[in-house]
Amino acid sequence: MDRDFDFEIMPGVPAGLPKGEDILWQGKPQAKALAREAYKINWILAYMLVIVLWRAGGAYADGGSALMLATALPYLALAGAGYAVIYALAWAQARASIYTITSARVIMRIGAALPVTYTIPFLRIATARLDLRPGGTGTIALEITDGVRLSFAVLWPHLRPGFAKHTQPAFRCIPDAQNVARLLADAAQAKLNEPVVTAAAPSGAVMAAE
Repeated sequence: MDRDFDFEIMPGVPAGLPKGEDILWQGKPQAKALAREAYKINWILAYMLVIVLWRAGGAYADGGSALMLATALPYLALAGAGYAVIYALAWAQARASIYTITSARVIMRIGAALPVTYTIPFLRIATARLDLRPGGTGTIALEITDGVRLSFAVLWPHLRPGFAKHTQPAFRCIPDAQNVARLLADAAQAKLNEPVVTAAAPSGAVMAAE
């Protein structure tokens, strides 16, 4: 598996593809789903609103509606600003990321601040797991064969949640995830079923014996 920083000849692909290898699919995370699933934006917003209600309730008990509004408005503005910042981070990650499936491998160009490209041949993928969400978005996690360790910090949020010790890269929060998973499975199976051709010794060649 490679991590490349080379200039991209085509979006999401760090170098030209070998002859006979084709791009089958390209996509990226859906920003709204990424904000919800990876950044937990709804939970954070709910926490902020609880604080707003708590402070507003205390202010109302102390000074009535006028004090309640004067107390609640700054907290509401803070909650709105926090929501906007988190959504902007998710949007930037989604916009900067490109997931690619070719006829031989998976390529993940990720990272909003420092782009990194992971190239994962099908032969290094042990299993692929689909976590489908309502609305058709979902995450396809790739379990890599033994001996390969990936950085959790570099991959996040493009990884399977809850597997920090054995990091699994993932196509996170992609639209039409079920069809993409089917395409990935078919492409990987086709690659694994390819016959291995080796060069035969020329007819009449003399083999040295030890």
